Amino acid sequence: MNDVPPATGLERLRSRIRGHLEVIYGNHDPALIEQVVTAMRYADDIHEPAPYQNYWDESDCWMITYATSVREDGVDGLQSLQTFCDRYLADTINGLHILPFYPYSSDDGFAVIDYCTVDPAAGSWEDIQSIAGRYRLMADLVINHVSSQSKWFQNFISRKDPGKDYFKETRPEEDLSMVVRPRSTPLRTEVDTVDGKRWVWCTFGPDQVDLDFGNPEVLLRFVEIVRFYLEQGIRVLRLDAVAFLWKEPGTTSLHDQRTHEIIKLLRTLIDFHDPSVMLITETNVPNRDNLTYFGNSNEAHAIYNFSLPPLLIHTLLTGDCRHLKTWMMSMPPARDGTTYFNFLASHDGIGMRPLDGLLSEAERARLLDTLTTFGGKISLRTGPDGTAHPYEINISLIDALAGTENGPDEFQLERFVCAHAIMLALEGIPGIYIHSLLGTSNDHEGLARTGRYRSINRRSWDRVELEQLLDDPASMHSRVLASLRHLIRLRREQKAFSPNAVQFTMQLGKEIFGIWRQSQDRRQDVFSISNVTQEPQTIELANVNLVSTDAWWDLISGARLEAGQVSFVLGPYQTVWLTNK
Repeated sequence: MNDVPPATGLERLRSRIRGHLEVIYGNHDPALIEQVVTAMRYADDIHEPAPYQNYWDESDCWMITYATSVREDGVDGLQSLQTFCDRYLADTINGLHILPFYPYSSDDGFAVIDYCTVDPAAGSWEDIQSIAGRYRLMADLVINHVSSQSKWFQNFISRKDPGKDYFKETRPEEDLSMVVRPRSTPLRTEVDTVDGKRWVWCTFGPDQVDLDFGNPEVLLRFVEIVRFYLEQGIRVLRLDAVAFLWKEPGTTSLHDQRTHEIIKLLRTLIDFHDPSVMLITETNVPNRDNLTYFGNSNEAHAIYNFSLPPLLIHTLLTGDCRHLKTWMMSMPPARDGTTYFNFLASHDGIGMRPLDGLLSEAERARLLDTLTTFGGKISLRTGPDGTAHPYEINISLIDALAGTENGPDEFQLERFVCAHAIMLALEGIPGIYIHSLLGTSNDHEGLARTGRYRSINRRSWDRVELEQLLDDPASMHSRVLASLRHLIRLRREQKAFSPNAVQFTMQLGKEIFGIWRQSQDRRQDVFSISNVTQEPQTIELANVNLVSTDAWWDLISGARLEAGQVSFVLGPYQTVWLTNK
């Protein structure tokens, strides 16, 4: 009997790559496998990674920011950002998601001109490496499209390589009526090239031209970009707008099987390089579709919980958490090796599509009406029927929580902190937008300057002015930051708040939202219980099901439950984190 030597790590990698490429391209050039391996520049002694490993824990909390969200004269944006973070957040967050810091032509960074250059206004790769040495750095891989001003697209116009065949083309007679997209601009853009008129696919607008991953050369370019980012110290890759990646006329061109397979391929390539590097998919779509990007624990390590922001805001505006509870109970626990990415606000607006099937049309309309009265602006998309539909509402989070459906009130700060206390207690890794940490209100000046609704929540702070406000204990900005820092630091110390710790949704009535978290070693329990109304609420301990032989106290306030106590009262929008350890 002949002994067959075990396959080496490289052999296993090549076999995995072959399987992915067969799904993506069918009969492909066998040389493509080696080209992919070469693009990643692996060491000779690579090993197949162990599956289902969690490279995160309760200490993980990321801040979402632009490179230039904190600026000062004569200082690179990234340097100013790091100075600010080191002073105010070093003991609070351990991760930074820096939104696109590359040269760009529009969309505040998401129309990338050059993937491998840092925008001079942001700084340099040395600045990126410095931040990556201090914080777990997430960067965007803007994979669906590229700027019309990029070298690739200019080569497309000149009919030269690289770029001549990098873009998805279409013909005027092709039926694109089923295509789902988040914009109301025309999907086709006519372009004059040196060999005549051509029409290119533009999901997000004429300055953001969609790439054609049907051409393996495009895939290879992005593998090379991934390897370059890893060399700069980037530890998390956010796949922007990835759901739209593979396009086919006559279909929705959304969530195509080959899109999923490209993500699986990138996951394989990264796992064999360094399994602690994470992939996170940005798929602002209905919840059932979003969940598919976990794959079989072989696609994204993390997916954005896009339904959470509008549902939680709806809960706090109405004082009714029933829809939030129903959604929470429908969410499957993330398998080891995967997790949720929880957030309440970002550089984009509050998405409406993730509410599909969760709120009625009347409830959605009331939500939009309420947020509009608080200064919000509604962005529209064109549906397959040609009509305009609300896609997102653009508003700062603190202004979104200025009151209830009945109008503004005095509980804005309490409501805002309650929202974060709920989010921080949930299964998954929390991400907090810089303007939530700072309590930044609607930027009406920015909106007037650009004319773009999303500018309302993308203020760029002067660092000196900001720090003066933060150093004033009476300012709203200082109070917000102090409250959220307190919650985040508490969370980081609780094993029960590990992203993959057990979670159960409690039934305490429509006015009270509660979850029970239990550490994976079963040694710690935390009950997160929140009053989502502006009226005091009495909680009967018998309904919470605390173990009476344990000593329980509230992590947030430090208050203890006394022996024999049968109930306690939650003030308006108050949260308690009751623990036994």
